[in-house]
Amino acid sequence: MASCDTPDAFAWLQNLPPFSQWKRKSMSMCICSPNSSHPSLNFSLTRSSQSPNTFTFSIIAKFKIPISLFISKPLRMIGSNQTNLLSENIISTLLMSFVDIVLNYNVKRTTCSIQLQNLGSTSNLKDVFNLAFFTFVFLICIYEAPSSLRTTCLKTVKDQLVTCRSRQGSKLLMVQLGSNLEEQWMRSLNLAMTNWIIEIRAYQHLKSPSPLFSYAFSTQGLWKVHLYCPVIAMEMESVNSALTDERLFFSLNYHQLEGVIQFNHRIYVREMWFNIAVNIDNVRCDIIRLVNETLLSERGMGLEEKHFPSKISLQLTPTVQSNILMASVEKSSENPLRQFEVEKGIEATIDPPNTFFGLKVSANETKTKSMKPWKFEQWVHGCTAYLTWFLHDFDDGREVSSSKPSKVSMMNPRAWFKNRYTNAFRPFTKQGGVVFAGDSYGQSVLWKVDKRAIGKVMEFEVKGCVCLTYWPNKHHTFYSDTRRLEFKEMLYLNLP
Repeated sequence: MASCDTPDAFAWLQNLPPFSQWKRKSMSMCICSPNSSHPSLNFSLTRSSQSPNTFTFSIIAKFKIPISLFISKPLRMIGSNQTNLLSENIISTLLMSFVDIVLNYNVKRTTCSIQLQNLGSTSNLKDVFNLAFFTFVFLICIYEAPSSLRTTCLKTVKDQLVTCRSRQGSKLLMVQLGSNLEEQWMRSLNLAMTNWIIEIRAYQHLKSPSPLFSYAFSTQGLWKVHLYCPVIAMEMESVNSALTDERLFFSLNYHQLEGVIQFNHRIYVREMWFNIAVNIDNVRCDIIRLVNETLLSERGMGLEEKHFPSKISLQLTPTVQSNILMASVEKSSENPLRQFEVEKGIEATIDPPNTFFGLKVSANETKTKSMKPWKFEQWVHGCTAYLTWFLHDFDDGREVSSSKPSKVSMMNPRAWFKNRYTNAFRPFTKQGGVVFAGDSYGQSVLWKVDKRAIGKVMEFEVKGCVCLTYWPNKHHTFYSDTRRLEFKEMLYLNLP
């Protein structure tokens, strides 16, 4: 049996005998036990008395009178005559059940079949299974566990979810699910995380957990990074006042950041060296609601009061630089033109002698400047390439992420950030995100590498920062803030 200190669902199942050898109707594993005076949280398998190959699993709070927090639908066992309970069939059945339960907590769930193939042959099945199991338990704790048990057990489960093995299991599971189900999985998890963080801050005044989830994918010619984070968990960069409006608080915090960063890379062989060229394929950043439209309208300020991306910056650095000859970029710094339109007029009137003498002069000057809302910059420092997108205020040209709107502009219905999701000149998609693609940002960053590196695997570190800003859209308020998220992942390139 696994202990309560280090619960291992996969190992516990592996050590269970076949149903025919059970001496009692159910078998239980302790997930969490705060202390001897408090109830424990158990995971149980119960065989059916009517059908010998049918069972259910449940999460039970072991009070004096046990309370079932969750009971699954009946599941059928295949191959129960083996030497132990664990088989490819049963582990796949349980794993798919855990995944389906987690997806069902997503308010935007769409109908989609789940196909998890060849699970029995993967060497990382244990990591994937335990990750899915503890995610399922995490959600049950948040939504079903009594407060006396919830706090301690959530900490135990969270500690299991942030281990290196769980992170590896997460990446493998995301690949199995595919992008659409991955997004649904993360929305379910981050909705639960948002509820937990709000509870922590409201009643316990404890530091909230850091639920950023990111992973990188490297393959021939392509690098890809995914990242997800509840808005409420992002670090506050700047804020101009306390947020006392409960409905606005609800709207701003029940969203999550979803980001995708995709690079193309190619290798060009020269006589004395070779070039590694990396360019932007897609950078996408979306602010996605975690609750349905009805709840967002009833308890919040509707769909249009939410944060928007204001700055995205990336750093790409080769971790071993002994063979790097130089790094360069293929885009010059922008020096935008300013267009000036000047109109001057002078009008003078001279009256006859002995009368009032008057001279009237009038002059006017008009200046027009053309500027895009998003400015892209790239530069190199050492062997590190920097790529940054800044959103600028149309009114004064300042960077939005490091400034706040004036009170006059907040009350101006024609300010650029008013009606920002419906305006024809909006700097975002209609859903409130941004997309930067290779058609505008396709210039390459180049690393010239000594040919002695051929045949090796180059490792690149990608570090990123995303800033989200809230300025009022249709709601009348003087509140504004900017939040910041940082991430780091490793990417790999096989040199020919």
